[in-house]
Amino acid sequence: MVNNGAESTAGPRATRRSLPIALLRAREAVMSHFRPMLAQHDVTEQQWRVIRVLDEAGMLDASEVAERAFILAPSLTRMIRSLEERGFISKHKDKGDGRRVLLQITPAGQAMIREVLPDSRKIYQWLEERYGRERMDNLVEMLDELVSLRNEAGSSLLEE
Repeated sequence: MVNNGAESTAGPRATRRSLPIALLRAREAVMSHFRPMLAQHDVTEQQWRVIRVLDEAGMLDASEVAERAFILAPSLTRMIRSLEERGFISKHKDKGDGRRVLLQITPAGQAMIREVLPDSRKIYQWLEERYGRERMDNLVEMLDELVSLRNEAGSSLLEE
């Protein structure tokens, strides 16, 4: 049976009309421009997200960095080691709770951001010229609204 994209009670939605797959396709389309730029600066997407989150927030608990940067805790543990060895972040024990690890961007990490920023801006400018700044702003707002549904639902809809 061929599914032309219309919703059907007999089968799943066509993959080209599937929201999760469309979001993945869009992510890959955008990241295909950013990945080579990050590689030129010898930083991975995940490392870049950690550095950016820490630059914006200052000092954060490692679990909060993982949440904000959308990185699984085991991956973050390896990444912390690498970023610390490169001098981009520093790690401290929380004086109030020795189990908590606090992370902070270093001047070298801030310098990395300043180094990457011109190339990142060029990519954003290219995307805005082709897609439109207003459309990009609207898309980000709509995606933020979609994310807020996760918080609103609280748990899986299938658990009801």
